[in-house]
Amino acid sequence: MEEVEFLKFIIENIVTNKDAVNIDRKEDELGVLLTLDVHSDDMWIVIWKKWNTINSIRSILRLLGLKLNKKINIKVNN
Repeated sequence: MEEVEFLKFIIENIVTNKDAVNIDRKEDELGVLLTLDVHSDDMWIVIWKKWNTINSIRSILRLLGLKLNKKINIKVNN
């Protein structure tokens, strides 16, 4: 669950509607999938400029996954 808390910390510090942040975690043999839901007004912040923000977050989560010996992926729901 460390990865959920880490992602929540990042997302809550860049969005306006912190109460609307929801992260679902599923783990299987392929690794951990984090599904992110944010308020529709904050969606542009998360995917900003050709997906640069979410791609940076993915890179950070991959590094965390290396530390935890897990493969971590993130999916953003519209």
